[in-house]
Amino acid sequence: MESALSSEDFAKYPFLKQASKQIEELQFTIGSLASEKPIFNRALERVNKAILDVNTGEMVKDRATEISSFAASLIIIIATKNSWIKKRYALAVAKTAHTQMLQPGTTKEKIESIAKDFDWDIADGKPYKDFRIGFSVYLKNAAHMHGSEWKLVNQIMDKGNVYLNKDKVVRLLQEEVRRRVEKRLDVSEIKNLPGEITSIAEELMKLAQEIMGQEIEEMPKIVIQAAFPPCINALYADAAQAHHLSHIGRFTLTSFLVNIGMTPEGLNDMFKTFSDYNERLTRYQIEHIAGERGSGTKYTCPQCSVLQTHGVCKNKDDLCRSIYHPLRYYQRKQKSLNSGSNFGKTN
Repeated sequence: MESALSSEDFAKYPFLKQASKQIEELQFTIGSLASEKPIFNRALERVNKAILDVNTGEMVKDRATEISSFAASLIIIIATKNSWIKKRYALAVAKTAHTQMLQPGTTKEKIESIAKDFDWDIADGKPYKDFRIGFSVYLKNAAHMHGSEWKLVNQIMDKGNVYLNKDKVVRLLQEEVRRRVEKRLDVSEIKNLPGEITSIAEELMKLAQEIMGQEIEEMPKIVIQAAFPPCINALYADAAQAHHLSHIGRFTLTSFLVNIGMTPEGLNDMFKTFSDYNERLTRYQIEHIAGERGSGTKYTCPQCSVLQTHGVCKNKDDLCRSIYHPLRYYQRKQKSLNSGSNFGKTN
């Protein structure tokens, strides 16, 4: 089947093999990266958005710039030599592609062309579903999907093919995209990088550390509720009293508890007391945040500045004023409790 993809699609999906050929034709080089300001700025935006929001931001109008900026972003990320940033970016590219493929204007023919770029056995799924894909393709990409809707016994199968609707095929393609980008980033070092790239890589490392909480030392083995930051106590109290939690509020509470040592099973038991408890959905969300589903990335809770922006920061005490991350608060407060210091006071 002739590709149904256009040059605009290559800008949307720059990880495709066919898009890579266009990058070669544009004669983009590492040496010229810092001087190519439109490409450089878009590449940097891609990486920053990936670290902060797990997406790659808004496309620019110029298709050549958009395609080249993808190649440039890979160089910038490799320069960080940081595995977390590499995984985060691969996931961001995959999630962005997932969103784009689900847009109304994305035809079945385009989906097939993207899938064939990954050597999928895929065709029209009439009369059962939108598509049919090979059994081995399904198993490879559904391996980390633990919901009942992904179990093989719940799929329509015939003569070695699995029949799926567009949304499921696109979700499986997200896994392919993530793995391909991770593979392209699996480079230990690029020699003779421009100094500006090296400096930017160092700044990105600092940003990643803030998001990851890498500077935080090992957490106490036992969960100590008395050491919770005020924002976490407020979230917990709201949830326990059947008050609605925003998406970021629920994510913050769950990721905080995961990172201080509470097991997904323990978290699930805790959430059973909440009025809006849904076992299937709750288990999925907890296991995804804990890194037991999807990309395997264990998420940390947002830093204080992010929580302030979204109105989640509440009841600040004296210790909060010298802290940039809820996990740092927990660590410092736990130490102060053990040493007999006053509640909420800095050391």
